Amino acid sequence: MDSASAVKILIVDDEPHICELLSRWISAEGYHCTLVHDGEAAIRELQKEAYALVVSDIMMPGMSGLDLLTIAHKLFPDSAFVMVTAVDDRKTAILTLELGAYGYVIKPFDRNEILINVAGALERRRLQILSREYERSLELQVEKRTKEVRDREEEIILRLISATGYRDDETGAHVKRIGLYAAEMATAFGWSRLQIEELRLAAPMHDVGKIGIPDSILRKPGGLDPEEFEIMKTHTEIGAKILHDSNVPLIRMAQEIAYCHHERWDGSGYPRGLSGEEIPQSAAIVAVVDVYDALTHDRVYRPALSEEKALNIMMGANTGHFGKEIFDCFLSLLPILREIRETVKDEVIHDRISSV
Repeated sequence: MDSASAVKILIVDDEPHICELLSRWISAEGYHCTLVHDGEAAIRELQKEAYALVVSDIMMPGMSGLDLLTIAHKLFPDSAFVMVTAVDDRKTAILTLELGAYGYVIKPFDRNEILINVAGALERRRLQILSREYERSLELQVEKRTKEVRDREEEIILRLISATGYRDDETGAHVKRIGLYAAEMATAFGWSRLQIEELRLAAPMHDVGKIGIPDSILRKPGGLDPEEFEIMKTHTEIGAKILHDSNVPLIRMAQEIAYCHHERWDGSGYPRGLSGEEIPQSAAIVAVVDVYDALTHDRVYRPALSEEKALNIMMGANTGHFGKEIFDCFLSLLPILREIRETVKDEVIHDRISSV
């Protein structure tokens, strides 16, 4: 705890002899006192120096002590207040305490009464600051613990995704981009920070169900025939089964994405033919960014398209595929998504996992 000589106290009273008297009593206890005679001067002084305590008269010309208390309590929350007044009024006393004062002294006052109020206010201020610092310390610990948990979850997710990546030559950069794209769109839609982070980690699991698709279909260099495509479509249901029945919100979100990211706004998608608002927004977001990323990067069945060609294809399909709100949001974020695409380059997924 700071020594008394290091504690600065501001005394505010329009009567100079009251200021001098208070200063003499308080300084005798070792505190450093500064005197001003109106509220405006007190505000200027508080802007220049950090005062532990303000002892202020209530009835002053111009800015009253109550006005000073109200303003200073907002601008300088670490400064405690003790109010002094010649008016013995219960309502005024209650009001000062409601406005944040730690003490209320009625004139004429004696030395002991002033010093007791000063000491009490400084102690309450000290405890309040300690409490706030303790709460902040706890918040930092929780943030650190949460980050550690998230880091572990991300590693587990990337390792899970690697099981499919080894089979279909998917890249670690692709799944990372999907998470980053999706997080940007969720931010634009006003999701909470926690939900955005969960989507960033859940979105890369959208194709985890491909682990159950035969290599002859998954790695086929050309287009799929109708029978093969029906088998490929089951990756959504396989992924949903892998991730189902979890109590972890992140995994529940990943499950709905894996299950629904091939649904279409007009109901022509799969596996359930959901339409419009029936499609979870998480899955609708992943659907549009997955198509964008797939079209603009090499795939086993075709080389990458230019962004212009990719967007022309997406715009042509947009009427029934993505829904206007999702697609408009996607288009508005293109500069950011393009920067992510240029920054996070393709790499083989087992190289990414080796660095986890």
